[in-house]
Amino acid sequence: MLTAPRLVAAVILAIVGYLASDLIKPLFPEGKDFGYFSVINAVLGALIGWTVIGKRVGRGLSPAIGHGLTGAAALLFWGLFVQSGNEMLRLALRRRYDGPFEALTDMFRIGIEFAVTLATVPVLGTVIFGAIIAAVLAEISVRYWR
Repeated sequence: MLTAPRLVAAVILAIVGYLASDLIKPLFPEGKDFGYFSVINAVLGALIGWTVIGKRVGRGLSPAIGHGLTGAAALLFWGLFVQSGNEMLRLALRRRYDGPFEALTDMFRIGIEFAVTLATVPVLGTVIFGAIIAAVLAEISVRYWR
């Protein structure tokens, strides 16, 4: 169901996903081709804002902070999952794996490496603070739009 609070949460979390992607890029070696990295993370942010935060609006400002933290955790999890899956697929197309089980296990190794790389104060602070802002603004928008 299309509601303004869901739209507010989706748009703000999409912006947060895009900004966090720009903060992550300098943490990787120079010359790395990121492709649609920022766009994919922005789309993930919009989906998570719509489903995770937007679905829980209308319960008050205090729970909104918790919903924002949940949205931040979901954005980090799904971002790592999708990007490590993308990297695994890139390596699999270069025939780096002997079988599918090896590729899937390497996906978890890649995800852990990515998690360690992005575990910096600017990146985590942007995601957490941005998701809390998205949830609080979505909660405030409930009072004005339905």
